[in-house]
Amino acid sequence: MKRITIGISCGDPNGIGIEVILRAFDDDRLFSYFAPVIFASMEMVKIHREACGLENVDIASAKLEDLGTEADTIQVVNCWEHEPPVEFGRVSEEGGAVAKTSLEHATNALKAGQVDALVTAPIHKSAMQRAGFGFPGHTEFLEQEFGKGKSLMLMVGDDGLRVAVATNHVPLRDVAKSISPTILRNKLELFVKTLERDFGIVGPMVAVLGLNPHAGDGGAIGKEEEETIRPAIIEMKDKGHNVMGPFPADGFFGSGQYRNYDGILAMYHDQGLVPFKTLAFGGGVNFTAGLSVVRTSPDHGTALDIAGKGKASADSFSEALFTAREIFLTRAGYDEDHKNPMKIRQGGWKKRK
Repeated sequence: MKRITIGISCGDPNGIGIEVILRAFDDDRLFSYFAPVIFASMEMVKIHREACGLENVDIASAKLEDLGTEADTIQVVNCWEHEPPVEFGRVSEEGGAVAKTSLEHATNALKAGQVDALVTAPIHKSAMQRAGFGFPGHTEFLEQEFGKGKSLMLMVGDDGLRVAVATNHVPLRDVAKSISPTILRNKLELFVKTLERDFGIVGPMVAVLGLNPHAGDGGAIGKEEEETIRPAIIEMKDKGHNVMGPFPADGFFGSGQYRNYDGILAMYHDQGLVPFKTLAFGGGVNFTAGLSVVRTSPDHGTALDIAGKGKASADSFSEALFTAREIFLTRAGYDEDHKNPMKIRQGGWKKRK
């Protein structure tokens, strides 16, 4: 059984991030699959461990050059010289700075190959902005670091439920002007590729949702479907991909039609994530597709109202761990199988003399 070294950014220290990390590894069986590395500090992790009644979870200070060597222990890499405060339930610049620094250290370790994949604990976006993060969320930051300007927010649930978002963290008023046939085609190409490379699906079926109510109703309630979305779908079909739509979003999920597809592309954040979290909340995973590395996160936020009280569930975080592992191994297998493809000559093969 392959054990991978998993880097974990600690998220906002005033939320439930460190608790769900510890709670997940309270199950010793996970150490058979992962060598977990938290980018934080021993003192900070100890505060969360004691507050949440998880003192039995082993932690050990680690150096970057020694990652992955400890068994049945969460390794903690110290990320700051002066210990920042932990203030459960509070939104603060200090909390945002901790999350930012942890993410930067984890990203550097990922670039250096010191960890195999990354799982990010939840951040508080307001705190991050106060700390000068400069990005709407993890997705946009990681796209800059590993995506060459391209990425896809993809939510992964049980029973093959995969919902991607075309416009990520964009205000609703800006969604229509944030999509174009070219943008949607690029998103769909990323989606098809990740379904093949990261999930092992041959010839994936992808559904595309409309932007307007009733998918525009033939232009009566908006023209984006005919002028923007359908041209991208047609172009994908012309390239031989199984891309269908645009479908009215409400009926698509309400009728259970989503079960017929390997992936669904929504036009904006809540159009995709509201039905996804209704169907999969607590067990869903956020995967940033299209990057050169593997990154996942749980589908919940910082939950400041229960931080430090020992009430958080680790279900989604555990799913994020296993999803990252599965994608890492599937991608490695795909790349191995496709590293030396046969080239077919124009006009077919010619018999050698």
